[in-house]
Amino acid sequence: MSTEATVSTAPEAASNAESASYAESTSYAPAAADWWRQAVVYQVYPRSFADSDGNGIGDLNGIRSRVDYLAGLGVDAVWLSPFYPSALADGGYDVDDYRDVAPELGTLADFDALTADLHARGLRMIVDIVPNHTSNRHAWFVEALASPPGSPARDRYIFRDGLGEDGSVPPSDWQSFFGGPAWTRLPDGQWYLHLFAPEQPDLNWDNAEVRADFLTTLRFWSDRGVDGFRVDVASMLVKDLSEPLPTQAELPNFGDGLHPLRDRDEVHEVYAGWREVFNSYDPPRMAVAEAWVPTHRRPRYASPDGLGQAFNFDLLTAPWSADQFRNVITENLALATASGSSTTWVLSNHDVVRHATRYGNQGHGLAPTDDPVELLARANPETQDRALGARRARAATLLLLALPGSTYLYQGEELGLFEVPEIAPDQRQDPQFFRTGGTAIGRDGCRVPLPWTDEDPSYGFGDAAPHLPQPDWFADYTVAAESTDPDSSLSLYRTALRLRRELQDIEALTWCESGPGVVHFRRPNGWHSLTNFGPASVSLPDGEILLTSAPLTDDKIPANTTVWWRPAGPSQQH
Repeated sequence: MSTEATVSTAPEAASNAESASYAESTSYAPAAADWWRQAVVYQVYPRSFADSDGNGIGDLNGIRSRVDYLAGLGVDAVWLSPFYPSALADGGYDVDDYRDVAPELGTLADFDALTADLHARGLRMIVDIVPNHTSNRHAWFVEALASPPGSPARDRYIFRDGLGEDGSVPPSDWQSFFGGPAWTRLPDGQWYLHLFAPEQPDLNWDNAEVRADFLTTLRFWSDRGVDGFRVDVASMLVKDLSEPLPTQAELPNFGDGLHPLRDRDEVHEVYAGWREVFNSYDPPRMAVAEAWVPTHRRPRYASPDGLGQAFNFDLLTAPWSADQFRNVITENLALATASGSSTTWVLSNHDVVRHATRYGNQGHGLAPTDDPVELLARANPETQDRALGARRARAATLLLLALPGSTYLYQGEELGLFEVPEIAPDQRQDPQFFRTGGTAIGRDGCRVPLPWTDEDPSYGFGDAAPHLPQPDWFADYTVAAESTDPDSSLSLYRTALRLRRELQDIEALTWCESGPGVVHFRRPNGWHSLTNFGPASVSLPDGEILLTSAPLTDDKIPANTTVWWRPAGPSQQH
């Protein structure tokens, strides 16, 4: 079969383009330090995974009760969204104490036991770290409120005097990402900055004490056996608040390193210090940046002297289009080569509408934007073709799992879950919904507790009504029901993850010639992945079929289907 181009992100291949022979079988055996490069990471939103004590809230022991499920699924690591003490002003991303566990979720002993259970099953533990802001209940902020303007306690955060004769005008007209002003005034007249909710005051990363304390936090969790960290809003720590502050309209372009609030070059000085901590462990701890930045700015976050890996959200924002998917894949493999890291592939997470819903909504992704909040409002979960969305979601999953690099899965996607729109306003929890007056529906619909069985009152989630309501249609998407159905989404994920581990090879692919609407590539040890984005069926190449996302039709690959196969003979591997 003729080919167009070979793309590699492996460090050794990046330095020697001829290092891989594609006619020979290649095995992939990552060193312990490199386990993350092609890992499949499963994100757990702890409050919505499994409830062990019957209070309607998922917890650490609930996750422990499902470790066998996670191991059986075939993932390599578990990423825990925040489990720290929190008032839940933003789903746990308002952290009261970075070195403890929320009492309703368990104890540090429970965390240690969960980590040990995961390690015993060969799974790694990744935890969320939230460095841009604390909660307003954090001991530092409580001290700042009790201290006078100009005090060392206030210097840990970003306090400013207001404008106007009496200081009643905010220091700038900046808007929060959750809607409303980004400044809140205190009774003594000063204002503090919060780029998210008022309960999330931004830290001052020019303060040496702030920098030192987070190094202590990284060591605290690393010493407890944590294998890596997901860094929340990693691009926003360092800010330039030189006077006079620009207005919202005067903020410079985002993506040149000069924006006062986002993606400043100085942030990488912070991560260089973090990398020294990570590398002091054996094996070194990994980290992945959540950095919604332009693609050309991403490699520095993923560099070996920085965090080491950065999320690539480009497929998550792309529409269902062969050209768009191929362009995203090509660009991100090149970016990975530039950074010396591996790329990451993501379709869903706790912040966005589930991709089975997006793909059924006229096939749209989440249109590119530099505002993550806008991403959440652009897909309408109430006007969807579920059969189409499910079919495309299955095809996209197989495509992702065939790519070199790491894949991040979000809990429940393996069940084929859709977004849950059936949440009444008085049951919603997301601050985006309330601070925008319901204009942005928020993220509750992807955070609804998982359905495990058909048992009341919460489909096996726990012994009480869950903290977010589950819809009746969850009865068709339980783990128990799908485990016995060979055609279910769960069965597809289990088979695909098992095959992926068997087929894994070096971080490279070769693009293969294909017709319009098709994405087709070959991995170094000779197996192929072909996705037909439709609408017409395409011919099935000769060879051994390994896995399909949907049944074939008259020996052809129908629309919205991915096929993995191995050519029948050596002559077809060229």
